[in-house]
Amino acid sequence: MTKALPHVENMSPYALADMTAPAGMRLVSLSQNESLRGPSPKAVAAAAACLIKGGNYPEPDWFDLRHALADLHGIPAQGILCGSGSLDLIACVARAYAGPDRTVLTSAHAYPFFRTAAQMANARLDIAPETDCCVDVDALLAGVQADTALVFVANPGNPTGTRIPKSELLRLRAGLRDDILLVIDEAYGEFSDHMDAPCWDMVEANCIVLRTLSKAYSMAGFRVGWGLFPDVIAGQVRKVMNPNNLTSASQAAAVAAVLDQTYMRETCTMTSGIRQQAILSLRSIGFEVRDSVTNFVLILFADEDTASQADAALSAQGVFLRRQQGAGLPHALRMTIGPEPDTQKAIDHLERWKREAQT
Repeated sequence: MTKALPHVENMSPYALADMTAPAGMRLVSLSQNESLRGPSPKAVAAAAACLIKGGNYPEPDWFDLRHALADLHGIPAQGILCGSGSLDLIACVARAYAGPDRTVLTSAHAYPFFRTAAQMANARLDIAPETDCCVDVDALLAGVQADTALVFVANPGNPTGTRIPKSELLRLRAGLRDDILLVIDEAYGEFSDHMDAPCWDMVEANCIVLRTLSKAYSMAGFRVGWGLFPDVIAGQVRKVMNPNNLTSASQAAAVAAVLDQTYMRETCTMTSGIRQQAILSLRSIGFEVRDSVTNFVLILFADEDTASQADAALSAQGVFLRRQQGAGLPHALRMTIGPEPDTQKAIDHLERWKREAQT
């Protein structure tokens, strides 16, 4: 029988979450970092309007979307690449720039797909420690090896919800060799754009900035990610990309969503309000919760077994959070900020579990 390449055979398959609510209970999914509301109605209408053209291939150069993003952010349209979610672009960058003799470096609690991307490229993954669940630039710089080719940093971080200032990212870039490519993944950037200057001016021969429409734009199901790339890097990454990676409906919806900034900002404001109240509520009943600038919060427990017990108790009530073993945090649960009633239901069940566990 034909076998896959050894490094592929050694990979673990993607673990699908078991989110089957007990009979008679409504499912409350706070595990996927989906938005607390649907896409802009303008995006939905734009997607529906283009379905009649479904017999044609989609625009392979994402012309309208690139120019809408360029106009919004004041960046060059020719430097923008679009993918099926930012994870598609992460994988393509790894395929183009990492391999058996070109390793990947990231931080201890970084987005777990960075590890997967390195595995797909058959590259070694090196891990730098974090400080209080936050990226530590000094630790990353100390972790650079002679064969380091790629450094992935998620800012804000997933699953931690923490962020470092742009000044630290600039310090990181300045401390890396010129032959190391820095990839800054800002999947949750819209939730914290008000806190610092954008990183677009960091994009040069050895730096990429990625974003997505899945989170703040409420478009996870449309699978639209994008990034600003230096010309020389973009040309290489295009070689390993699917030339028809975004459907016509996804592109049309994405353009309309980008143009509806009011709706996106409302989503961020709603999320922030519920998130901050959730943090206060959880802390008031004795949980350790990290500050967050995203659409989720990280809840830390005494140990892995305690986190597992809390997770099981919630699942028994049809409420699903996300374990974080893959991010090096087996003692933590990540809770997406959903609609206020769903978020409060999760908090109420956690409070009940804690009270019963202490009796």
